[in-house]
Amino acid sequence: MNPISVVIITKNEAGTLVKSIPLLKQISDDIIVIDNNSTDQTVTIANAYGCKVFQKAWIGYGANKNKGIQLARYNWILSVDGDEIPDQALIDSIKGMARDNDKTVYDIAFKTYFGKKLIRFGNWGRDHHIRLFNRQHVKWNETPVHETLQLPQNVIIKKLEGNLHHYSVKNRAEYEKKTIHYAQLSAIKYLKAGKKASVVKLYLAPVFHFVKTYLFLLGFLDGKEGFIISRTVFKNTWLKYYYLSKATQSLRDKPIYQHDVPAVAYKLNPHARVE
Repeated sequence: MNPISVVIITKNEAGTLVKSIPLLKQISDDIIVIDNNSTDQTVTIANAYGCKVFQKAWIGYGANKNKGIQLARYNWILSVDGDEIPDQALIDSIKGMARDNDKTVYDIAFKTYFGKKLIRFGNWGRDHHIRLFNRQHVKWNETPVHETLQLPQNVIIKKLEGNLHHYSVKNRAEYEKKTIHYAQLSAIKYLKAGKKASVVKLYLAPVFHFVKTYLFLLGFLDGKEGFIISRTVFKNTWLKYYYLSKATQSLRDKPIYQHDVPAVAYKLNPHARVE
């Protein structure tokens, strides 16, 4: 059986790590923690469990995950975020894998929580991601937000039993803050790609996404939290195109379009990496 390295990116995730690391140690003796200047006990806990901890300047989700992959001992990588905990069923499923084809990647189902409440419907209730792969063929792209894996053409995708439990937000205030942050990062991503904020994107797309999440995907069945999530989907969609329109207008007022993209993006979000 080929051994596995685990790569975790963290920012103040002590409460989650104390639960996730003991489970992850059942499948790996090489756990890499890429920490973004945590101020709680994250680093202390990771060191106490024998993880290899690296304090890295924040250069983006995908970029920091790739740093962890480079520092790993083994080619097979399980990528976990600091706010995620595997269940025993997932750990047992990984233990039983053959891993005889290094172009196979493994898709994992998520159970996502708003505070302590499991969200069963909407986009959150259907969440799943490829998180186990071989680094010889797969790595993360390095977009400012919503990083994705770059997969080979002849990739084989298999599903694993079990779940990653994702403790997405603790409360409404944290969700609001994250929404604004991700909208800014999305605007930077769109700006760099040359996208435009049309009337349809600004005014019709937010309504469509609210209706889709709340009604078509049955978000209303999650009660108050389902409404908050659906309303926040509306807000995020509007905000990212609002920020994009403001940034695009700023660039129009400048004499050199492309050279000013990093400067305008920096005004939107000083912590984002734009090249």
